Order: sequence, then structure tokens, then C-alpha cells
Amino acid sequence: MTAPDFDRIIDRRGTRCSKWDDMQAAYGVSPEDGLAMWVADMDFAPPAAVQAAVQAAADHGVYGYPGANAPYLQAIRWWMATRHGWQIDTDWITTCAGLVNGVAMTLDAYTRPGDGVIVMSPVYHAFARVIRAADRDLVELPLALQDGQYRMDWSAWEGMLKGHERLLILCSPHNPGGRVWSPEELAQVVDFCRRHDLILVSDDIHCDLVMPGAPRHRMVATVVPEIADRLVTLTSATKTFNIAGAHLGNAIIADPDLRARFRHALTARGVSAGMLGMDMVAAAYSPEGAAWVDALMTYLDGNRRIFDAGVNAIPGLRSMPLQATYLSWVDFSGTGMTPAEVTARVEGPARIAANHGPTFGTGGADFLRFNIATPRARITEAVARLQSAFADLQ
Repeated sequence: MTAPDFDRIIDRRGTRCSKWDDMQAAYGVSPEDGLAMWVADMDFAPPAAVQAAVQAAADHGVYGYPGANAPYLQAIRWWMATRHGWQIDTDWITTCAGLVNGVAMTLDAYTRPGDGVIVMSPVYHAFARVIRAADRDLVELPLALQDGQYRMDWSAWEGMLKGHERLLILCSPHNPGGRVWSPEELAQVVDFCRRHDLILVSDDIHCDLVMPGAPRHRMVATVVPEIADRLVTLTSATKTFNIAGAHLGNAIIADPDLRARFRHALTARGVSAGMLGMDMVAAAYSPEGAAWVDALMTYLDGNRRIFDAGVNAIPGLRSMPLQATYLSWVDFSGTGMTPAEVTARVEGPARIAANHGPTFGTGGADFLRFNIATPRARITEAVARLQSAFADLQ
């Protein structure tokens, strides 16, 4: 495999790219001189095998209804076994239109309007959006901030439930905090779900994006196999390989009853997968794709070190230690500034578009989330801009 060139600047402006072409409207930051560090996709080309699969489809030139998806399913099975030590049957896999759609389908399959759906906040903002749009009751269990990292606060949470909760969504690894949950923490989640009779939906979309030297990511099913009767695991190759435009994800469900209910929800909504996306995933989940991910994580670790060192050198700023994902969660509370004052500097003189912390729910008010999956020259530039924008604190 030819070594990937993650330093190559790919101009995504004018390509209907949300991350770059929509940031002027969302943040007032021009793509002409701004840095797009908000939407969680990467500014890197995917592995050559993925490009080759797309080219082969284009060369064939007929884009009809897909069938015979055995190579796609076998690729997922191989990836889960070789990368995560999880032995699954292909029959367990149900494909959905991305993981936000997968979350929506679990709400449809396992809850009813008015039911409580639990998240551990702050957490990925799309969860709350989908829960509220489905007329379910969002139940936020605030994570505790201890020694600069998030911890599950079981003693506080036990008294916060109302009794109408039916489902818990776990973000594993955690977005935006970048935590890899330990096997002990995952077992506690399982125990909590059992005691409160909750379906557990584990969103593991960042499972492959673990920093070198960080704790190993574990799938819930490999830690507590007995949870199968109430577990839905959501995975996707799209985050790992930067192919989010394929809008493809998987619900891996071992229990036949849970799986049937999920598939019924998909059928009722007319959801099905596209041929090109399945070709891309089958190519990505391969030895070549695995080598590409290993190189990616080494590169992202270098970005993380540069970004953290630069941000943490600014008095009042603290970047949460990043174990997984490529999303840096920066605490600005030490500046004494209001969130509006912080974003005015980041989006004004620094000309950086970063996700606003309050959108991630309770506990996010003093934070911004920065996407560091971009060529290193941009990381260096972002650090210089932030240090200049907050120079009066130094």
C-alpha cells in the first residue's frame, strides 16, 4: 500500500461540502480565509481501495437496484472479528441510512411518544434533535467532570429517573469528550439498563478511531455477552474512512426479537441501502483499509499533540485529554468569559468555525469542539490564530 498523504491540502470549497460551504451561514466565518473545524468529517481522501471501488462502479456505468450483498456483510463480519475481537453472524446485521437514522429507527422500534430516552450529557447533539423530533422525552444524565475527564455518576443518576424511561443511548467512545469507556464502566451501564428495564443502544461509530497508547475500545457485547436480549450496537465505516456522504450504517442485533422489531421499523419507513455505499464499505473493511486506519491514527495523534500543546499554553483554556475520535473538546471556563465572548473571538479574529458547546446539552456551555482531522498545516495555523485571539490572557 502506498503511504497515504494526509498532509495534502484538498480544496473542498464549492463541492457542496457542508463543513466548508455552509460555515459562512452557520458561523459567519468565510471559507475564503476561515478554518472549518466543526462538522465531524475529515479533510482526507479515503483509502485507494475505496476510490478503486467507486471507479469500478463508474466504469461499469449501470446503477440499478443492489442485491447480492454477501461481500458487504462478510466484510463487516471480518472487520469486527479482526479489529474488535467480536464474532458476529451476518444475519445480525441490518443496514440503515447512517447512524442518526439508526438511532431514529431504534426510537421507532422500541419506544412510543412520551417515553423517556436517556443520554449521558454533554453528548453528540443529533441525539437530542432526533429524540425531540420523535416526541420522546429527552432525559439527560449529566456526566461528572473529574480530573479533566468525564466519569459516569451513578450515585447521582439513580435518583434522576422518572420511571417512564425505555431506552438508553450510549456514545462509545464518547463524543465530544473523547473517552474510551472501560470494561468496568460498560458493565455498570449494562447493570443500570437491567435494573431499570432499558433497551441499550450503543453508538460505536468512533470505535476505530482510538489514539495510539489509549485504552482499547471494547464493544459492549464482548464485555457482557449476556446483554444480547436488550442490546443494539450501531456501527459504521463512514466515520472511519471519511465516506459519510454514503449515508450508510449498521445495526448489529443478536437477539431475534429485537432484530425483527428494528427491521419492521425500517420497512415501515421504506429505508434501504445504496449500492455504491455498500461497494465502498466492502473495499474499506479490508487489510488495506486496516493499514490506512493505522496510519491515520498515527497522524491524528500528531495533530492532537500539537493542538493540545498550543491550546493548553493559553491561560484559561484546557483541552480534554483525547483518547478517541478526532474531536477536541476545549474548556474555556478558566478565561472568565461568557460563551458569547469566547465564540466572538474564535469566529472573529481567529476565523475558526467550531461547534458551540451548548448544542451538546447539559455541561457543554463553556466548551467548543474542534475537529483536528485536517492537514497538519491547518492545525498549526489554528493554534497560532487561537493564541493571537487570546493574546491578552498570556
